[in-house]
Amino acid sequence: MRKKIIKKVKETEIQSAICDYLALKKHFFWRQNSSGSFQNGKFVKLPKYSMSGLPDIIVIKDGFFIGLEVKKQNTKQNKNQKEFEKGLKNAGGEYYVVRNIDDVKNIGL
Repeated sequence: MRKKIIKKVKETEIQSAICDYLALKKHFFWRQNSSGSFQNGKFVKLPKYSMSGLPDIIVIKDGFFIGLEVKKQNTKQNKNQKEFEKGLKNAGGEYYVVRNIDDVKNIGL
């Protein structure tokens, strides 16, 4: 009997596939990175007034700000992501947790 090999998909692979899909559909979007970085062997924090918890992908469609937080199956948003979602929705934007391209299609993108 053969064993079924299940490849664990990385979140960055899902993000890349979603970005490829959005580009194919000619949406105006960008991939957002909301963490500090290492430069010359030192950690550089985010600049003043930068926000943590930003969604992974930001789409502007018909004048609306749409945040797409990409998550693998069985993973959840962290506290900062939930706070950003609440603030964005309160400001009139849209926010979705997506796990694959079908989720993106189902919200109308």
